[in-house]
Amino acid sequence: MDVAVQGTANLINRWRVRAGIRSIAADGAHETCVIFSGGATGSGATEAQLMAGYAKSVLAFDGTVLLEDQSATTWENITNVIPLLEDVDRIKIASQPAHALKARAYLRRQRPDLAEKLVRADDYRPGEWMVVKPLLALYGLWTLRGLKAEERKISL
Repeated sequence: MDVAVQGTANLINRWRVRAGIRSIAADGAHETCVIFSGGATGSGATEAQLMAGYAKSVLAFDGTVLLEDQSATTWENITNVIPLLEDVDRIKIASQPAHALKARAYLRRQRPDLAEKLVRADDYRPGEWMVVKPLLALYGLWTLRGLKAEERKISL
């Protein structure tokens, strides 16, 4: 897939892409497909297009990329990628840690059978983002407030 994009991925999306790419490298999977999910962020390229463009042009990712560019929420991210996950062996959701936890919980709600294929991604590293981590943690807790207590566990 050729990804030509006008615009730049923001700081958070660049972090998400790096976490996704290093999650692939962590287990050396050769037939890995990366799905970037996210709809319009205003005028111009979608979030998925911006992240794919960053992966290809800046991180030199040359693997298979699929785009889901219609979603506006995390719930929709999961809903819209489910058809792309039907026949996979393993699923890694890589993002900012609280966002990834929320997405995994949503996958468990929508498709428990697919959630059984979840494996750990390399999206949390101690010391990463130390300056802003307290703010991100507070924001993450606020966004997770709608999850049940058992959904907040990181079990994989």
